[in-house]
Amino acid sequence: MTFATDLIAELEHATAVRPIPRVRALHLPPPEAAESRNGEFCALELDDGALGLSYVLLGGILPRLAASDDPHTIVGMDALQLAREFAAPTAGAGGDAEIRRTLGFAAANALSRTVMERMGFAPPRAIDSIGGIDPQAGDHVGMVGLFTPLLKQVTAAGAQLTVIELNPDYAGHYDGYRVTLDAAALEDCNKVLSTSTILLNHTVDDMLAHCRKAQRIVLIGPSAGCLPEPLFARGVTVVGGSWITDRAGFIDALRRGESWSGFAYKFALGPADWPGLPQNR
Repeated sequence: MTFATDLIAELEHATAVRPIPRVRALHLPPPEAAESRNGEFCALELDDGALGLSYVLLGGILPRLAASDDPHTIVGMDALQLAREFAAPTAGAGGDAEIRRTLGFAAANALSRTVMERMGFAPPRAIDSIGGIDPQAGDHVGMVGLFTPLLKQVTAAGAQLTVIELNPDYAGHYDGYRVTLDAAALEDCNKVLSTSTILLNHTVDDMLAHCRKAQRIVLIGPSAGCLPEPLFARGVTVVGGSWITDRAGFIDALRRGESWSGFAYKFALGPADWPGLPQNR
């Protein structure tokens, strides 16, 4: 079983006795926002108002999505049916499969929001931007994905920092940290801070397999909005995402390519904060 298949199984159980919402719309940032932080995510909207985010800059997905019929053909689709495409095999598949995986992930996040809303649950606000990982002198922190704005928060504490990247252009030694393409370097880290993009590109299981010695594993990013059990079961100690508080304002800002931070708050969710899915769903 993979993270993706486990997540879909959780969603199937969580929605077994309640109506499943359908897709109302897919909201995309404008093409000109693709070079900024405001153009990194799409938002899938369900007919119950739930929104789910997915990263759209992997493999040039944003322009491909904008040029495809998918934003129109998914309208009215059963959200769980679309979410299942996130876990569908894509080995050897072409670009269409990548687009459907992106949309499936957004649907899984949106349906997760539906489930949490039905539970009356909202995650707690984050106390910082690094998921409470609390770097200290003597720590060896692994960072999956180069979070440039967060580097100083780790290195200033005197912690050793190793960054795992896919882009070979970033590899090398820098002031206070090194960047490597070898995920096995995580095996020497006692704390790990990871981008939530590893959920979308299906590398999460491989990455976490190298983190068994880590005392804290924090996974953060706006698209970390899924049901958390499959991540907790794999050793993640904190899931940090964006909890949208003003749906209309969020959608308007995203579609304009403007900052939507005023319409959502950053959360940090640990196992102790999560009540678990109710037995009678």
